[in-house]
Amino acid sequence: MNNILVTGGLGFIGSHTVVELHNVGFNVIIVDDLSNSRIEVLDNITQITGKKPDFHQLDLKNKSDVKKLFETTKIDGIIHFAAFKAVGESVEKPLDYYENNISSLVYILQEIRDRNIDNFIFSSSCTVYGQADELPITEKAPIKVAESPYGNTKQIGEEIIRESCAAYNFNAIALRYFNPIGAHESIKIGELPLGVPQNLIPFVTQTAVGIRKELSIFGDDYPTEDGTAIRDYIHVVDLAKAHIAALKRLLNKKNKTNFEFFNVGTGKGSSVLDVVKSFEKVSSKKLNYKIVGRRNGDITAAYADTTLAKKELNWQSEKTLDDALESAWKWQQNQS
Repeated sequence: MNNILVTGGLGFIGSHTVVELHNVGFNVIIVDDLSNSRIEVLDNITQITGKKPDFHQLDLKNKSDVKKLFETTKIDGIIHFAAFKAVGESVEKPLDYYENNISSLVYILQEIRDRNIDNFIFSSSCTVYGQADELPITEKAPIKVAESPYGNTKQIGEEIIRESCAAYNFNAIALRYFNPIGAHESIKIGELPLGVPQNLIPFVTQTAVGIRKELSIFGDDYPTEDGTAIRDYIHVVDLAKAHIAALKRLLNKKNKTNFEFFNVGTGKGSSVLDVVKSFEKVSSKKLNYKIVGRRNGDITAAYADTTLAKKELNWQSEKTLDDALESAWKWQQNQS
């Protein structure tokens, strides 16, 4: 049984991926500093899977603690989620984002180098493309100057990994996510940000349930059909399964180069108002929203061409926008 280290494993995407790893028989070690997650998630993962993962509360910015973890734990592969992830916040706090997202990655890669560990999966983002010239976005799209410090940490992260793979001869895959939403069908894990949500869907569900007074839609003057920004919203369980496919590719030595990258999305763009309409349909709730000014760092439109992931990883998304929003609404109601 392979031991897989999952950093940020109590977060939104991390927790769903831990469940899927357990479902296919991997042994999971979770590292999380609980800066944007809750320890209760560990019990909820255990309830879903019937197996409690090994858990370490650890700040990956602490190099000596990272070293100690690797000295005392047998690790066969790593899925690295741990990072700050809010575009708007990164514009306000760039140094916090660079310190957290880059130093933690470097310290992990140094341990991989020193211990000859293989099989590293990086949680990347479609933000590496910036505002792409052509839609849908393929992996051949040029990497533009980042629109935000968050996006830049993902670009820099990929560069660090690529150069490390070349120098130290280990294998890695970067998964460039589009917009993960939704919750596990058990409604035991989902997206539960601490404080005011930075992402659209928790703000939608919290507005619908009465926690937030109204939903702010950032801009209705984009050059899109309804004036609102377009994104590719993927169900988090579909995204979690993409990590399983990528991990198996590395473990089975099916990768074609020692650093690969794949888009992970649905291939369909939905505007913010499309999301509002879909949510109102599945929840039978009318959303209170207002149009406000654009947000720094936001782009007009981004949705994926997922042809490469389908061909090489034998993976594609299965759940719809309605499916994802219905699960997110059930999850929100279960928190009330």
